[in-house]
Amino acid sequence: MNRNRILDIERLKHLLPETPAFVYDEARIIHALDLLGRVREACGLRILYSVKAFPFASALRLILPRADGFSVSSLFEARLASEVLELGGHHSLQKSSLHITTPGLKASEIDEIANRCDFVSFNSFEQFQRLGPRVAERASIGLRINPRLSFLDDGRYDPCRPYSKLGVPLDKLADAQDRDSSLKRPIDGLHFHTLFESRSFGPLKATLDRIESVLDGFMDSLKWINLGGGYLFESADDLEELADVVGALKQRRDIEVYFEPGKAIVGQSGYLVASVIDRFERNGKAIAVLDTGVNHLPEVFEYQKSPLLAEHQLEGSFDCMLVGSTCLAGDVFGEYRFAEPLSVGDRVVFPNVGAYSLIKANRFNGYDLPPIFASDRQGRIKAMKHFGYEDYRKQWTASQPSLAADHSCD
Repeated sequence: MNRNRILDIERLKHLLPETPAFVYDEARIIHALDLLGRVREACGLRILYSVKAFPFASALRLILPRADGFSVSSLFEARLASEVLELGGHHSLQKSSLHITTPGLKASEIDEIANRCDFVSFNSFEQFQRLGPRVAERASIGLRINPRLSFLDDGRYDPCRPYSKLGVPLDKLADAQDRDSSLKRPIDGLHFHTLFESRSFGPLKATLDRIESVLDGFMDSLKWINLGGGYLFESADDLEELADVVGALKQRRDIEVYFEPGKAIVGQSGYLVASVIDRFERNGKAIAVLDTGVNHLPEVFEYQKSPLLAEHQLEGSFDCMLVGSTCLAGDVFGEYRFAEPLSVGDRVVFPNVGAYSLIKANRFNGYDLPPIFASDRQGRIKAMKHFGYEDYRKQWTASQPSLAADHSCD
């Protein structure tokens, strides 16, 4: 990455008018998309941004000209993405498309989804049989499949875990197509997602090999395949294997190939900046209370992991535990080392939190969501979104009261 693409963290801490604050770096997002653009040019891979990672509309508009569309997981995501597509689609390199797959498709929402989404991948046979006829002729129909090929030891992240709800088991699809040769006619494509934060594309090749060996002729009639996401990369060299896998697949089959990264595009672009608001010692350990909490980075508590901290120094002389400001006893970021002791008013930065942070954040204890800032390509800090008491009040104040049904007794 060129030096002018690197956000200066010390400068950022001084430029921000307030904390806590969430900052996303536009240059890092564009850099990731430019790397993927080389793969797109080399082998014809189509890039979809996975909206669930960071659905901020301004970021979606930044991403759109360098992608082939969006992948979504719900009606609300589909609405937001389609609004961005309608306003900015004419700037993209080619016609953009909207793809959806989710276990949560509802009959009451399927007509709007079919009208908004170009591709609908059903998560189960039952979902496909129940809702497929209402999508036909309006969107390209696919099936999410579960290759039942695990590469992860931690079941919390593994879509191919035992009893997984995600996708039609590969062997079940093979049996169904053997029984009903007409099954392939309404199905245009397949979607799968099997990885989490993988830095190797070896599992992708192994998964494709398994799918092709099991489904064999079923794939001959397909128009597209979606490889999902869950892969990370930092350089063009990291993506060479992806280009090779996709290029070989397209040589074997006349098929469009989609790839839907989320964290790989926005993960490294996000920073949570916080200030020390109290400092004390407990049993000889220095503790610094921040004006943020794990409610702003829920995966810290959810997965019991300590996030990266820009100021942490392995050889630092001073240990300190960083904790959040809520009343949750487990509101703890972790223990870090510093060159100098922290003082009230000092600012610290958690980098690489662009994905699955704000979208999961909450206002526990009444602590507001952090405002959103963007660092543009010239390094300027732009205020993008502020929250306040009215947002909190609106969330926790009843709408006009009404009775769902009349259960009164005479």
